[in-house]
Amino acid sequence: MSDEITARQFHDSDGVEDWRVLLGTAQTRFRTGSFTAGVELVDAIGELAEGMNHHPDVDLRYATVTVRTSSHDVGGLSKRDLTLARRISLAAKELDLPAETDGLLEVEIAIDALDRPAVRPFWRAVLGYVDGPEEDEGLGLGDRAGYGPPVWFQQMDAPRPQRNRIHLDVTVPHDQVEARVTAAIAAGGHLVSDDRAPAFWVLADVEGNEACLCTWRGRD
Repeated sequence: MSDEITARQFHDSDGVEDWRVLLGTAQTRFRTGSFTAGVELVDAIGELAEGMNHHPDVDLRYATVTVRTSSHDVGGLSKRDLTLARRISLAAKELDLPAETDGLLEVEIAIDALDRPAVRPFWRAVLGYVDGPEEDEGLGLGDRAGYGPPVWFQQMDAPRPQRNRIHLDVTVPHDQVEARVTAAIAAGGHLVSDDRAPAFWVLADVEGNEACLCTWRGRD
């Protein structure tokens, strides 16, 4: 039996207040203040991960440690991620390292195309990316090392000569997206569409270049 859970089930659970779900991964960032403290936290995370045989992605910087966890066998979140997130939060608390979710995000590059299979090889070659998951119709591309933003190709029904054909998908914590929308509009942008909110808002700058601000909400 699969132990897969939804983003809503993750956020409705106790002990994961430090975490936010972005693009099928649970993420948080701990403010360490020093590289030494960060290494100590990474060591603790390593022990927890080995004990569970469930390994998150960990990004160690001078003053922060960012953690992302998901389950590849279910293509998203599982109860294992829930357990690991709780244990990591407890370990950080024991080390007196606070969590912060401001600034967490995932960026995707979306290229609108009339003939997606024809366009895709160019971007794969230019970026040096590899094919994405098969369930994405084989049309997504990803950085083999997992650092660069994924690229996907959105089907167009007709040419759009007066509108841009590349937009950024920026996924942010669900409790921060409305402030981000407001800030973007205050910075000179405008709202193109909120028809699909709270899954995503489409915004554009003064020249019409677009970005979608996305969350997990409205997708389950």
